Amino acid sequence: MQLNEMKAIIEGLLYITGDEGLSMEQLKAVLGQEETVIKNVINDMKNELDQEDRGLIIKEISGGYQLMTKPFLSKYIESFVEAPKPATLSQAALETLAIIAYKQPISRAEIEEIRGVKSEKALNTLTTRNLVKEIGRADGTGRAILYGVTEDFLSHFGLQSLNELPPIEEGKWEETQGDQESDLFYENFKQTIDDL
Repeated sequence: MQLNEMKAIIEGLLYITGDEGLSMEQLKAVLGQEETVIKNVINDMKNELDQEDRGLIIKEISGGYQLMTKPFLSKYIESFVEAPKPATLSQAALETLAIIAYKQPISRAEIEEIRGVKSEKALNTLTTRNLVKEIGRADGTGRAILYGVTEDFLSHFGLQSLNELPPIEEGKWEETQGDQESDLFYENFKQTIDDL
């Protein structure tokens, strides 16, 4: 096994084990190497982390190893933990977002027709959070704004493209009206979020 491959494996295992850390026995079982070889690799990794002024260190604790943040980061970590968390999206905003994701480009009037209620507030929330954006104007009188999802939307929900959204069953569009159609969008979209 190559040195760089061993380092990558150890780093990955230290990352996923978190506070539990890794024992030497676990490392020997996974890597199939002698203890002295593993210790040399870990010492090499420790030196690399120290020299490159990175944010992590490897600590030996109770006969095992743990990946930890460097002490100088404590004030930044505390600040991050105390920072207010972004508010979650309301059901109205999620419904609106789901409709846009499935039907884009779509106007506010079309969204409101599907939902059966006003959607201005939900659209403002989604635009502010950069989940939807104006992607054009409709033809005809008034030239209504057409909305679509953003790259941030795809990134946030772990999608490569809108093709990864679950399909709406054939015939469901005709069977559903008003709130029922909105619920269909919401349930399909929520399922996608839950599956990520």
